[in-house]
Amino acid sequence: MSKRTPFYDLHLKSNAKIVDFAGWDMPLHYGSQLQEHHHVRQHVGMFDVSHMGVVDVQGADATAYLRRLVANNVDRLVEGKALYSCMLNEQGGVLDDLIIYKITPDFYRIVVNAGTREKDLAWMRMQSTSFHVTITERPELAMLAIQGPEAKEKISHCLPKEWVESVLALKPFTFMRQGEWFIARTGYTGEDGYEIIFPASEAATLWQTCLDAGIVPCGLGARDTLRLEAGLNLYGSDMDESVTPLESNLGWTVAIDPADRYFIGREVIEAQLQEGVKRRLVGLVLEGPGIIRNHQRVLVTGDGEGEVTSGGYSPTLEKSIAFARVPAGTEMQCVVEIRNKPVPARMVKPPFVRQGKKLI
Repeated sequence: MSKRTPFYDLHLKSNAKIVDFAGWDMPLHYGSQLQEHHHVRQHVGMFDVSHMGVVDVQGADATAYLRRLVANNVDRLVEGKALYSCMLNEQGGVLDDLIIYKITPDFYRIVVNAGTREKDLAWMRMQSTSFHVTITERPELAMLAIQGPEAKEKISHCLPKEWVESVLALKPFTFMRQGEWFIARTGYTGEDGYEIIFPASEAATLWQTCLDAGIVPCGLGARDTLRLEAGLNLYGSDMDESVTPLESNLGWTVAIDPADRYFIGREVIEAQLQEGVKRRLVGLVLEGPGIIRNHQRVLVTGDGEGEVTSGGYSPTLEKSIAFARVPAGTEMQCVVEIRNKPVPARMVKPPFVRQGKKLI
């Protein structure tokens, strides 16, 4: 039986189409994925993301532990700030991508992906044995994302008045806490917005308050097309344990300096930086008919070929776009094999859309 978030009955009440996602019953859409996508780009929408894992890391060695665990450097964090990073295995492969929030010098919160949460927790606990830390999963918390250019305006109607000034003052990748409520200016859509972590017992109240404020519910379908347009990787599609961050357009998340900081997978990353990667993740824009889909072949000039990792229709651009992993020396033009027919495509650097603006 699939797991259900605290919002499940509310999704049904809003006529959601429910699908299985990583073992969870989740809303795909509430009638029109296309309308939900445009509403987030132009106004504001809300997403139930309670299926993601919330993990608290606390203890005297919390910082030292995370310096070793992830490829980015938590030394960059001050209290109240967040950091995006990849957690790697010894081969440099991506176990998961996650966000780390620094609450106090010895207290961090980590949000991990739904499909990897059990694997992540096992790995994190295995790597913690020589550190004075406690690792606590927080399944009693719910998570709601409010995303779109009107997010700041609308969220002010959804939270206690005495919090609003502090919430509106948050800068990107910062957060605030009020008791068990945790409000971060982060998201996965390429639009402005917030992610709220709070007691699951208050899910129905917050949901209704958001509806009353004019925030429309949006499903996983729109979340996927929004993140693809925004150039944001999806774990399990665009990266996994078989590829490194450097092969996944995520080199910017790896902190090589200082040289004396050891992190798991560092040796492989350093070797790739010296030798260069043999394959890279690029954006594609289809220049012929059809829709690019995952796992289609990408045929390039010269020897070798690539593969689509994420593909689909871009509602904002009104054409098909994708991510693909291709040989490192590939030129800008290629063809995608769609239903056994080669269709021309152009390689671009993501993102395709950011904050409502078309970038290609």
